[in-house]
Amino acid sequence: MTILYEDNHIIIVNKTNNEIVQVDKTGDISLEDSLKAYIKEKYQKPGNVFLGVTHRLDRPVSGIVVFAKTSKALTRLNEMFRNGEVQKTYWAIVKDRPKQEAATLEQYIVRNEKQNKSYVYNQPKPNAKKAILSYRLLSLSDRYALLEVDLKTGRHHQIRCQLAGMGCPIKGDLKYGFPRSNPNGGISLHARRIQFVHPVSKNLIDIVAPCPQDEALWRVFAQS
Repeated sequence: MTILYEDNHIIIVNKTNNEIVQVDKTGDISLEDSLKAYIKEKYQKPGNVFLGVTHRLDRPVSGIVVFAKTSKALTRLNEMFRNGEVQKTYWAIVKDRPKQEAATLEQYIVRNEKQNKSYVYNQPKPNAKKAILSYRLLSLSDRYALLEVDLKTGRHHQIRCQLAGMGCPIKGDLKYGFPRSNPNGGISLHARRIQFVHPVSKNLIDIVAPCPQDEALWRVFAQS
């Protein structure tokens, strides 16, 4: 975890692909816990520290996560995420070149909670939720493509599911059809940029998270 931005109301971090945002059944230390400890020590706060989780990233995904340090900021940010007022851009290293260099995918996703997996369909299905994203090709290597993804809706495993559905599974993502895992156990999906109007000051917040440095392919693509 690296802190990218902090003020009195919000804190934005760059998460690694082995960190969890909130405590889960693994019992591993979460970003939420680590940041509470950091705030308590830095500002010498007595008692419990308030920290609100505004959105989440899957554990194997790296990149930007926004937390609220005040209840006022949390309420407003939750509303902004619900209303689509937060622009989230992801980078994904995928298998093979997509058929189109840029496109918008408007599909339907059904989540299977027992499998912790989502399935994508081109037509409405019972219990399905509409899933929309746009992508464009940024760079190519011999076997991989770097895509920039503009996420319009926030469905379970949406990017992973939709990119795999068009024949471009994310590198390392065994769950969605990539043949091999990454050495670090993560997948090559990175929450690269976030843009929104600050919930209190009303200034524009525009944050870019550096790509992971533990994988050579990220370094190659980031320089291209």
